Amino acid sequence: MEYLQIGEIVRPQGIRGEVKLRAMSSDPDRYARLKSVYLLVKGQYVEHKVVKGRCAGGFAVLQLDGVKDRNEAETLRGVKVFVDREHAIELDEDENFVVDLIGLNAVDTQGNAIGTLTDVLSPNSICDVYVFDTPRGEMMIPALKRVVVEVDLDREKIVLDEAVLPEVAVWEDEPAERDE
Repeated sequence: MEYLQIGEIVRPQGIRGEVKLRAMSSDPDRYARLKSVYLLVKGQYVEHKVVKGRCAGGFAVLQLDGVKDRNEAETLRGVKVFVDREHAIELDEDENFVVDLIGLNAVDTQGNAIGTLTDVLSPNSICDVYVFDTPRGEMMIPALKRVVVEVDLDREKIVLDEAVLPEVAVWEDEPAERDE
């Protein structure tokens, strides 16, 4: 994908045309450095220059060139905000963009097929949770190095440690254990 989503406009901010975004970046300071963004409007990516940006409390606030007042900002409510890959944040060697992971096929270290990655959840700051569609149903695992042995984007596969899976995998057909 050429564009990476970094937010969604939730409402106008103030009366001067600023918009408040639900921030979707692991780097909250990136919003202050933005020069331009792409808004997905009616299926088209429309570039907008960023006059200024900031982030606070899990939200970002952007002043977009050409959006002069609250009424114009209101028309952007619900619009998704993107950057192109050229202006994406730099990732560490062992990091990937979620959009690049979705659709990868998972196998265990013995080469046995497991399923397809359908979602990446971020429930906390400790680790993401990978969600796979498998023949048995939905399986969730923590995205930890001891579980995820390899991510190979070129070969479109994820290798999982079959020895660790039984202790960490959560299946949709298994009731959660309760501490009594």
